Amino acid sequence: MSLSSLSFSLLLLPHSLLSMENKFLDFLSFCFSNTICGLLMVSCLARSIINRIGFRTLAWRKETKKKIPQGENKMPLLDLPDLTLDCILEKLSPSELCAMTCVCSELRDKCVSDHLWEKHMEKKWGRLMGDAAIKEWKSHVATLMQCLRDPNRSSRRSNTQWRSRLAANLKPFSWLSSNHGCDQRGSSYLATIDSVMYWYSNLESGKFWFPAQVYNRENGHVGFMMSCYDAKIRYDSKTDTFQARYSAHGRRAAEENVTWQRLRPSLIDAESRDLHVSDCLQELRPGDQFEIQWRRTKEFPYGWWFGIVGHLQNCDGEESCRCHLDENVVMEFRQFRPDSPWRTTVLNRKEHRETGNESNGFYGGVKKLATEEEVSTWKQLWPAQVLQ
Repeated sequence: MSLSSLSFSLLLLPHSLLSMENKFLDFLSFCFSNTICGLLMVSCLARSIINRIGFRTLAWRKETKKKIPQGENKMPLLDLPDLTLDCILEKLSPSELCAMTCVCSELRDKCVSDHLWEKHMEKKWGRLMGDAAIKEWKSHVATLMQCLRDPNRSSRRSNTQWRSRLAANLKPFSWLSSNHGCDQRGSSYLATIDSVMYWYSNLESGKFWFPAQVYNRENGHVGFMMSCYDAKIRYDSKTDTFQARYSAHGRRAAEENVTWQRLRPSLIDAESRDLHVSDCLQELRPGDQFEIQWRRTKEFPYGWWFGIVGHLQNCDGEESCRCHLDENVVMEFRQFRPDSPWRTTVLNRKEHRETGNESNGFYGGVKKLATEEEVSTWKQLWPAQVLQ
């Protein structure tokens, strides 16, 4: 480094520090005429200045640290790396995510992401969101999208009123706004219709009726014990139960306070009035558990009833049992008394379709229960007393 550059560097130092060394300026002018002497002098002067600056800086840091509040040392949430922020948001509950959407537009965009809501959807609603419910939701979304795109759907006045009602329904988590202070800022946000958050909010608020099957319908009415019927249900967040609507033979029946344990998803491959194709009759043996379609008259929809395969009358017992080789199979419903007309029925393994009469009802398709979970659910619903 040349002497001219060193002298220039010194000129860049703060004036307050250089003023302390004015007494050396005259001597420096002499030293610059001698290269070796000048280098030694500049080195000593630089060391002195660095020491002074170091002590002052250390004292300033100690004093400043006392003045800065403890909270100001924390990093702002939005300054975190995206991966870290996503990990934090994944730990939040649905209500907490809703509250975060009220903070700012950037957090709102992150908190409505499908990947955050899919986990909550699966955790709470995955068990009931069968193929039929998913199909119903997709149809509902398609209808809303079509209505929004169609400007000629109705007259100008009615169309404006309809859009106002639709916009009100698009506001997510209105049932949480009073608890989290979102009624001012967050309520103006409209969720995307095809988002998982909007789906979840419609389920939680009870705005979406979806198909499911209800065990022991109509509050466990004796005429429906150990059965499972199709219904349209919606959630009641206040009681953590469901409302159910049944349709049968021109009349509608409704039920409230249906618990989670009494529900299972509906199947998309068959309507409640369609005959199920029985593909398990050949393999049924005494002791096997099954579900069978049954309806009181042909005007009613089918319900699924639990039963156990029994022995033929001419069977000698368990050790020499050959009932599984016979062309007929005995279907027992042990929730009824032995003398009840609904206690047993016999089906032909090869030619069974729908059998029965107006007195005892009609028996439809058969499903063999393959998992312990299915059997356990039915056993938990077993009546305390034998039915007539």
